Amino acid sequence: MKTYAEIIVNSDVLDIDKPFTYEVTEEFKDHIRQGQLVKVPFGVRNTLTDGFVLGLKYEDDIKGMRIKKVKKISFIEPVLTSDDLSLIEFLRDTYLCKYIDAIRLLIPQGILKGTKNKSKKVIIWIKDIQDKNKEEKYGEILNYIKANDGKFTKSELTKEKNLSLYKINKLIEEEYLGCQEEIVYRYNIREYKAYGEKKLTDEQFMAIEQIKASKNNLYLLKGVTGSGKTEVYMKLVEETIKNGNSAIVLVPEIALTPQMIERFKGRFGKEVALFHSRLSEGERHDEWHRVHDGNAKLIVGARSALFLPARNLGLIIIDEEHENTYKSEQNPKYQTREVAEFLSRLKGCKVIFGSATPSIESYYRAISGEMKLIELNKRVDKKPMPKMQIVDMRNELKSGNMSIFSKELYNSVNEALKNKEQIILFLNRRGFSTFVSCRGCGYVFKCPNCDISMTYHKNGFLVCHYCGKTEKQPKICPKCESKYVKFFGSGTQKVQDEVVKYFPSARVLRMDVDTTRGKNAHENIYNSFKNGEGDILIGTQMISKGLDFPNVTLVGIIAADISINIPDYRSAEKTFQIITQVGGRAGRGEKEGKVIIQTYTPDYYGLIYAKNYDYEGFYNEEFALRGLMGYPPFGKLLLINGSSKNEEQLKVFMKNLAIELKKINNEYTYINMLGPVPCIITKIKDSYRWQILFKGELPQEFCKKIKDRLYEFNKNVYNEIRVSIDINPNNLT
Repeated sequence: MKTYAEIIVNSDVLDIDKPFTYEVTEEFKDHIRQGQLVKVPFGVRNTLTDGFVLGLKYEDDIKGMRIKKVKKISFIEPVLTSDDLSLIEFLRDTYLCKYIDAIRLLIPQGILKGTKNKSKKVIIWIKDIQDKNKEEKYGEILNYIKANDGKFTKSELTKEKNLSLYKINKLIEEEYLGCQEEIVYRYNIREYKAYGEKKLTDEQFMAIEQIKASKNNLYLLKGVTGSGKTEVYMKLVEETIKNGNSAIVLVPEIALTPQMIERFKGRFGKEVALFHSRLSEGERHDEWHRVHDGNAKLIVGARSALFLPARNLGLIIIDEEHENTYKSEQNPKYQTREVAEFLSRLKGCKVIFGSATPSIESYYRAISGEMKLIELNKRVDKKPMPKMQIVDMRNELKSGNMSIFSKELYNSVNEALKNKEQIILFLNRRGFSTFVSCRGCGYVFKCPNCDISMTYHKNGFLVCHYCGKTEKQPKICPKCESKYVKFFGSGTQKVQDEVVKYFPSARVLRMDVDTTRGKNAHENIYNSFKNGEGDILIGTQMISKGLDFPNVTLVGIIAADISINIPDYRSAEKTFQIITQVGGRAGRGEKEGKVIIQTYTPDYYGLIYAKNYDYEGFYNEEFALRGLMGYPPFGKLLLINGSSKNEEQLKVFMKNLAIELKKINNEYTYINMLGPVPCIITKIKDSYRWQILFKGELPQEFCKKIKDRLYEFNKNVYNEIRVSIDINPNNLT
């Protein structure tokens, strides 16, 4: 019988998203294994291409087919395990992605490109000099190299240490010294200050004991800001490693990795691997191999770290589990929480979702018994929560104050600067003007069908991007007849300019997308503020959570209204979460904290609940609204996006596609189909964008039918139009 391999070819082409059968010759028959990376001929020209062995089968000649042969096994050891292949199938089924999209999550691009270990030749000591004359001439150099055995290259010894190249070469020639190839590790090998164990509060101790003793694998750790969730994580990681298992700790923002890596490396030393998108290909290659080889028992990083090949995985921690960044925007468009839960079932490991403001979906599952709820309701050392104050910016406008600072915030900043305390100014910025409101009374223009804010378009129209309703933007407010009807939005650069204008003596730092593009930029800004080199830190969402600065006593939220009125059913939840999270940065040291929330809608329920730290009250009201509208956790959303440089062709395509998909939708009367309508951002990089939305109970069978029909229709009709599909998208922009 012959051996055949089912192989996934490393290509993005949709038509070849399936296993191809290759014959395994006698040369490779004893070495071929499931999960290996191989080279195979592909296409008309038989171009040698990377392929992944999905499985093997043994049978007589396959008749009626021209079978090509495997040409090379790239690595003897499989790059994908059987668990990895199960995960790939889960990603394909759940997020409707291609095989290769899922595979690329598990294997760094550098490995596919052939990235190798970086190495250098170092000088090593071999033996001492016995001859007195030689000792006198060469002894000093030899003894220095002996004391620093294997630390330096020949170049470093001569150029940086000013040692004689002639004498080094002579000692090598007479075999007193030697040259040795040494791997240069590109990961973070910096030594960190020891981060000692903290004395546990009663709540922390009980939380740890409950998790250790329970047979549950899923937990929601709901702890107020400053309650010491990180110390709970550390104790659980310590227990996991002690039991011979490995652990993964995920953070939602790269901005948080400097603080987390500082704490975890300070506690666990070199056993910690760091993994996120800002690492170079070489660094990702080295960290992947370090985890794969079992040399790193703890992984800290952003969502991509979840896919590292951790040995004997015993624990996954998802810190700030509610954050949007745990949902991928690229294929596969996975939700990290769901993938972690699948890994828990696959590997039997424990998963902890941690947050002060859990997602509605997670809290619903916790109180309904699907996961175990554990709470930390008090701050460490019984520190009080910062006092929150809501400032009505409509009154500021009426009193003639046209600046971005209310009188209360202006005076509070001055007071904090006078007392040598630090300040965080937070701008809840989404990147563009997302809604239209009246600055006289705070009225926001909303869709009557969906209760979602309508979005301003440059053509002067307001559009609902859930159902497609369109109306011309009124110039007069229908509620108070004011003429102050404007689209809403402001940027961090503008805030910085205003801070410099009103507080010229303050040292100002800014953390946003523009200031953190460079390598280590997050860490540099974090360390500068932590070390007291800045008085005021201005930032967007990346400063709203997790960061711990003991000298911050004041947090100013410049414009809470931006998140309130984004066209998203989660807008209230996001507002509550972000106000609570950013407010929690204040008062974490010895001094009490204060939070000032500036808004044009001071009676908004999300702000009121956040001001009172009333998560349960907010949850109950929001949960009821979700139920009425059929949004998660009561149903799912499936979003189809189409884009093309030809606007008219895209319109025709999306309308014809809607007719095709409606035929499937008619079989499922409990699923609503909305659209097609233009996306909120109708044009990106010269490509126009339209979308179709499905809402309701979305069985996997329905999603697969939609996916198959979508790609078939796109291939046969307009193959120059790009389409994508997303389950429970973060937004509809």
